[in-house]
Amino acid sequence: MKPILSLALNRKLAVTVVACLMATLASAQTYTKLYAYPEDTRNDTGIGLAGFMTQGQDGNIYGTIGDDESNAAGSAFKMTTAGHFTRIYAFCALTKCADGAGPWGGLTLGLDGDLYGTTTSGGKVGAGTVFRLTSTGTLTTLWSFDNGADAGAPWYPPLQGLDGNFYGSSNTVYAGDYGAFYRVASTPNSEKVLVDFNYTNGADPNLPIQGTDGNFYGTAVYGGTSKIGVVYKITPGGAITVLHNFAGYPKDGASPQGVLVQGTDGNFYGTTYQGGANNYGTIFKITPAGVLTLLHSFAPSSTNLDGANPQTGLVLGSDGNFYGATVIGGYFNGGLLYKITPAGKFTILHSLCSTSGCANGFYPRTPLVQHTNGKFYGNTSGNSLGGSYFYSLDVGLKGFTKLVNWAGKVGATVDLLGQGFTGTTGVSFNGVAATFKNVSDTYITATVPAGAPSGTVTVTTFTSTMTSNRAFLVVPQIKSFSPAGGIVGASVVITGVSLKQATQVTIGGKTASFKVNSDTQVTATVPAGAKNGAKITITTPGGIATSTASFTVVPSIASFSPTSGKVAAPVTITGNSFTGATKVTFGGVAATSFQVITDTKVDALVPAGALTGPIAVTTPGGTATSSAKFTVTP
Repeated sequence: MKPILSLALNRKLAVTVVACLMATLASAQTYTKLYAYPEDTRNDTGIGLAGFMTQGQDGNIYGTIGDDESNAAGSAFKMTTAGHFTRIYAFCALTKCADGAGPWGGLTLGLDGDLYGTTTSGGKVGAGTVFRLTSTGTLTTLWSFDNGADAGAPWYPPLQGLDGNFYGSSNTVYAGDYGAFYRVASTPNSEKVLVDFNYTNGADPNLPIQGTDGNFYGTAVYGGTSKIGVVYKITPGGAITVLHNFAGYPKDGASPQGVLVQGTDGNFYGTTYQGGANNYGTIFKITPAGVLTLLHSFAPSSTNLDGANPQTGLVLGSDGNFYGATVIGGYFNGGLLYKITPAGKFTILHSLCSTSGCANGFYPRTPLVQHTNGKFYGNTSGNSLGGSYFYSLDVGLKGFTKLVNWAGKVGATVDLLGQGFTGTTGVSFNGVAATFKNVSDTYITATVPAGAPSGTVTVTTFTSTMTSNRAFLVVPQIKSFSPAGGIVGASVVITGVSLKQATQVTIGGKTASFKVNSDTQVTATVPAGAKNGAKITITTPGGIATSTASFTVVPSIASFSPTSGKVAAPVTITGNSFTGATKVTFGGVAATSFQVITDTKVDALVPAGALTGPIAVTTPGGTATSSAKFTVTP
């Protein structure tokens, strides 16, 4: 591994690279130090902030400090965008820290408006907890880990899935010290480990995110074939697949310590702490199928004040680009903030330190969060030389609407965050007007309207228009289809909701040709090879709708050859949907010898006693009868 640039070396390099850096930072970015966290008097250092921060329904930013307070148990805080700090809960308030201690992971916002997080210790036996916290400081423990098969010591807050449950990752589990992926209900005392990592599929997992396909995608810092980390996919049911094994230096990266983020193109983006061309870490893109592309290898040098060793992942900005921080690099190795496009164009936005020192703090280890006012917010860490600060970074992006829940059916309630909502005059889903409730100046609920296609949500006020930072996915639904069965080539009318964006229809597991008649109706043609007794599905940008009932694929006979023959003569019958045939008859007399060659061909021997007449083939889907007669000859 290449050594990290020393502080002394960076001091010598600082003056010589000023011109280069200033050219890189030509487009002005505004970094503002908003709040100085108090020094920790126990060890004369600043607060080592690292957890996720989240925007609440009230427009404030919420987070945690893992080791403050006199007992070093940590706390949860509220911060205004102007930098006014309020501690809302101090952990270890209960006997034996039953409420948890060490909330290093930070907080996430739930659909109920409460905040959710984890502690790394405390709880029932000191193995950590999962908790719910109101913005006013009322804490409820949802799960207390028992240091057994239920995992423990989680370093990330849980995320709320599309099903309403909360999902998280932990760093230890009883069956091995490689970590686990677990599910917790929103009500107390319901937890299940879905994946127990075994090193081959990863170790020390970071928190995965839920992709638009409903699966969870994440990284693990260690494990895999090269023992330096993997990218994995987990289904909601807990089936795990390794999508990529990192290869390290000088290839694609090593030790991915940040959380993935899904871009507007459907691909996932992330960082590695080490590896890449220079062993200072990388930024990468990976498809849901596991094809990885290296976008940037960090390369601090005497002529380039690039960052190094990103300890956090990326955040998707409202402009479709990605923003992040490196722990070191830049002036005096104090770390920097950067932007990268989906195509890989990298731009340094701000070096935490400058040629005159590190008065603005250094070592930014907290993942950035973009507020709906368009600005990014984060924390530095470090010690009394630079202090720990809460800061904002303004790159000129305008205010937008943030979707708390980003997928749902027509009639579902959607939570919207923003500012200036008091004067809201309308909410629309990709151009279709929706009913809404103006709860506060920073929070609106809206109902997904009938006919709405997947796309951006727009909030209109008397003075402005704000669009959502991501598309809302309107989940399609199949209500019924008619007829209940049919032969290959027959038409099937499918009725449902949110069907006008249909991109694919399958019948019996095979892709069918189709025509969208309206948002509530699609007509499809039964495809060759359709499996009997399988569901009908319709795919749209909002997801996949699956019928409740199964479609019956009825067999059909197109021809047979020869058209006449003696008893025991072989006859080839062609048609469709012959798979699973249970009976073949000649003039009503069952053949004692037949074989399904393919779904479109059956071979049979003319049975003794056969009569001149139609040939019939029976399958679980029904009986096909030929229009022509087979002539039995003497």
